[in-house]
Amino acid sequence: MERKYRLYTYPVSLCRCFLSLLTFLFMSGINLAGAQSSEKKESYLFNDAHFHLTNYIQEGTNVHVYLNEIMGDKIGRSTLFGLPLQQKWSYRVTRDFAPSYYLETDAPLYYYSFTDAYIAMAYKSLPKEQQDRLDPMITGFNPTDMYAVDHIGRVLMTFPGVFPGVGEFSIHKEFVSSKIEGDVASLYDPALDRILGFCAEAGLVALIHNDIDNPFPKPGKPNYLDGMKELIKRHPKTTIIWAHVGVGRIVAPLKDMLTPIEQMLSDPAYNNLYFDISWDEVAKYIVANTNSLINSAYLINKYPDRFLFGTDNVAPTSQEKDLEIYHAYDPLWRLLTPEAKEMILKKNYETLFDKSRKDIRAWEKIHVK
Repeated sequence: MERKYRLYTYPVSLCRCFLSLLTFLFMSGINLAGAQSSEKKESYLFNDAHFHLTNYIQEGTNVHVYLNEIMGDKIGRSTLFGLPLQQKWSYRVTRDFAPSYYLETDAPLYYYSFTDAYIAMAYKSLPKEQQDRLDPMITGFNPTDMYAVDHIGRVLMTFPGVFPGVGEFSIHKEFVSSKIEGDVASLYDPALDRILGFCAEAGLVALIHNDIDNPFPKPGKPNYLDGMKELIKRHPKTTIIWAHVGVGRIVAPLKDMLTPIEQMLSDPAYNNLYFDISWDEVAKYIVANTNSLINSAYLINKYPDRFLFGTDNVAPTSQEKDLEIYHAYDPLWRLLTPEAKEMILKKNYETLFDKSRKDIRAWEKIHVK
């Protein structure tokens, strides 16, 4: 009580100084906490723009294990999707051998729509603060079906507040396309136009796998480059991420790959186009030699806001395994400017998916009853 009394006997100016000091210390505490939170965010290595929780037989990593043990303190945010295709186990073909990958059998693949419900329920099983680190994607639709867009709408209606995008879904993919039961997907299919048109309307990001050419191509113009360019130009209001920069396991980069990619990046008609460099197969091409590294770094440094990094891992079993693809790119990271590295690894993801979250939630507010 004596100290309190003495405080009130101090001059008013001194009291004001003391209160100002308390205010400063209080605000500093808030800023410090914010700085610590920001520091924790900055400590993440990357945001994963391309991640499969489940594999070709719809088995995978428990979402709690993925977030707490595999993402942990290394991965800030991550997309979350399964695979839209199920590998059929045909006893006539492989007898007792149960294939878990599409290259392990000649039996066909078929579209598996339940994957979206599975991903949604896995996401919803997490507490809100952990949900905020994940961006689930809708994949369980057939891009040759005019009703595919209705499936996407039903998923949004059934699981509002969950999905900010669609994909990864495939149009032309080495070995996969020819194994899918039913029609072959096409860049000129009106069903695909309906999907991308709806993405623009609702604000969904679209992540598309489309090989730039066929496996073992003949010399000449790549078969699927022009079609992909036309598709992007037909949908200028749709945010499109072209997975793997159009290359694959045996679909190698074009000899002059730098030219068509830079032409699109410099053309305002493709301002809605982004590239992800996910997949260890893509990393092998980029870090293969000095020229490929220099060309890749040149493009990313020149257009740092147009590239995203992703692992393309499928149901990883450990953090160490999940981070292998990130470290495979270490030679590339060393050639990027600090700004470009920050953008490809973190900021571009946040920019695209924060916007899609906001836009699709606004759409759901209007349409979900």
